[in-house]
Amino acid sequence: MVQRVTAKVGDADLILETGRIGKQANGCVFAQWGGTVVIATVCASSNVVEGMDYVPVTVDYNEKFYAAGKIPGGFVKREGRPKDKEILVSRLIDRPMRPLFEMSFGREIQIVPTCVSADGIHTPDVLAVVASSAAVTISDIPFHGPVAACRVAYLNGEYVINPTFAQIEKAQLEIVVAGTAEGFTMVEGGANEASEDVMLGALEKAQHFITEMCGLQNELQKQCGKEKLPLAPLEVTLANAEQIEAEATPLMKDACFREGKMARSAAVKEVKKQLAEKHAEQLEDEVQLKLFNALIDDIQYKLLRASILDDGVRIDGRKCDEIRPITCEINVLPRPHGSALFTRGETQSLAVTTLGTQLDEQEYDDIEGKTSEHFILHYNFPPYSVGEVGRLSTGRREIGHGNLARRSLAPMVPSREEFPYTVRVVSEIYESNGSSSQASTCGGCLSMLAAGVPLKKMVAGVAMGLITDGPKYEKYKILSDILGEEDHLGDMDFKVAGTRDGITGFQMDIKIAGVSMNIMKEALAQAKAGRLHILSIMEKCIDKPQSVSEYAPKILSMKIPVDKIGALIGPGGKIIKALCSEYNVTINADEDGTVTIYGQTGAAAEAAKKAVRGITDDPETGTIYNGTVKRIMDFGAFIEILPGKEGLCHISKLSHGRVEKVTDVLKEGQQIPVKLLEVDKMGRLNLSYIDALDEQAKK
Repeated sequence: MVQRVTAKVGDADLILETGRIGKQANGCVFAQWGGTVVIATVCASSNVVEGMDYVPVTVDYNEKFYAAGKIPGGFVKREGRPKDKEILVSRLIDRPMRPLFEMSFGREIQIVPTCVSADGIHTPDVLAVVASSAAVTISDIPFHGPVAACRVAYLNGEYVINPTFAQIEKAQLEIVVAGTAEGFTMVEGGANEASEDVMLGALEKAQHFITEMCGLQNELQKQCGKEKLPLAPLEVTLANAEQIEAEATPLMKDACFREGKMARSAAVKEVKKQLAEKHAEQLEDEVQLKLFNALIDDIQYKLLRASILDDGVRIDGRKCDEIRPITCEINVLPRPHGSALFTRGETQSLAVTTLGTQLDEQEYDDIEGKTSEHFILHYNFPPYSVGEVGRLSTGRREIGHGNLARRSLAPMVPSREEFPYTVRVVSEIYESNGSSSQASTCGGCLSMLAAGVPLKKMVAGVAMGLITDGPKYEKYKILSDILGEEDHLGDMDFKVAGTRDGITGFQMDIKIAGVSMNIMKEALAQAKAGRLHILSIMEKCIDKPQSVSEYAPKILSMKIPVDKIGALIGPGGKIIKALCSEYNVTINADEDGTVTIYGQTGAAAEAAKKAVRGITDDPETGTIYNGTVKRIMDFGAFIEILPGKEGLCHISKLSHGRVEKVTDVLKEGQQIPVKLLEVDKMGRLNLSYIDALDEQAKK
């Protein structure tokens, strides 16, 4: 039986329907908003594992090209590995939903939202969040939801909920907010130097829509929701738990506050080893060992939180608003176009900037159409950055962190017209203990300035945390520049990047419900203070762009008459190809008459530019040209004054006196200054050698 609920959202109905499609899945929802449709399914495995200490949930958002009436580009016409956009949307769905599943459910869960129709007006990512949550909500999988999401834009001084693609392009701020009816749990987005107050206003605006969408899902569940499957909690308890906790607590108190991440880790391992040896007989049982490890983690969790909340002392001894020591270096690599080493505590990014041509732009082909991007940022997180052994790969984490850093820097990167290079930044993480994405933002800014990119303003980022306690979280501490351990044990992780004048990038994950706006306001103010502190250190290293590297491509731009484009290109591209080959450059001619020349050396680019001028410029009477003697005749010499344009210098125009033979004055291949005397009715060019010499003498 088909069940359906509907709500008016903006200019169109948002419809959630089930019972017609995907009936063998644990839950399936057909979600439609205008002409955009997402079908979300959720399935749980039949195998139950007791005592799991994590939620094995996977989200695989995908978009079908047929959704927009398109066939995939390229040789392979089947949709294949997920595109970066699909991975980012998968993370957008995963992060607010994951904390609401029960670990004791003990089964693998897979959520697959698929965009099967796209109208280019209503954004499918927000719809996918609602559809995915609805599919789980009506299923037999235990879930403390529902959740929903909306996009908020700040445009012309007003907030717009779920803006169109056109409105997003013009917005000063654009964020996606996800949460439950009780409060938001995730925020992600970018801005063009939006203020902290504008950001807070956007969060407040989002909650009404989220609450409405959660209510719509609950309404659908009442109509057709399945009875939830039982949980599989671990019934066994740790024997001698109180005794082990009493023994472990003082040892852990010493171990948890050692200086340095690796020293703390080694000390904690040593404590575990000592206690495990003491209780070896008991811990031979695999379940008891798992419970023992969980107890040690819980002790560490309690100790660290209590130290912060009661004493204001963090793991590494810092105050709550204190930023770790920062060092900045530029041009650490000799050949790349720009490089910077940004180190903050035990987090380190080697950021490298490469300048390319327009042909190096990143091209995207998805259901929203073909686009290209002249600013690219890639983030790499190798296992050695945390002292581990593993595979070198690009996973969802790398794509998500790189996207946050790129989004934070993008508003300050000059346009193609202002700086005609394609800019690629690669952040290699060599050490990690807290917010390598924000280290990438800072390092990326420094490396671009070192490469000569004229950034509008400098950008820095900082990761913030929150520790709370008590009813309605009356007791709390906001942490600046959090460590990895503080991220793990904290209640909120949010990253804020921006300039001295406003926010450019924002990402937040909240693990608790009901964080007040007062806490958020205080946290954003503390984040701003941290950001300004980091910027002041970066500015001492470099505060304006250096000259473009000698190893970077040389780019020259010029305008030619539109009716001369054909002459430059030639039949079948013959002329422009010949120029590229002769001068070892790349020449690109746009429809508006803009010609861009890319050369590996400045001399090659200048020579090619001169050749283009020769083909596209009309010779002007009275102009002096540096011509090349091409052919010598009895009556004079044919001299090329511009590529492909020759004129005749008659023997009588070679000297004031009589010239017996042209070869007495000229030889083929000789370069001489000549003056264009006239262009006759037949378009022939008449030149004078002696007049040119006279002109030079006057000068």
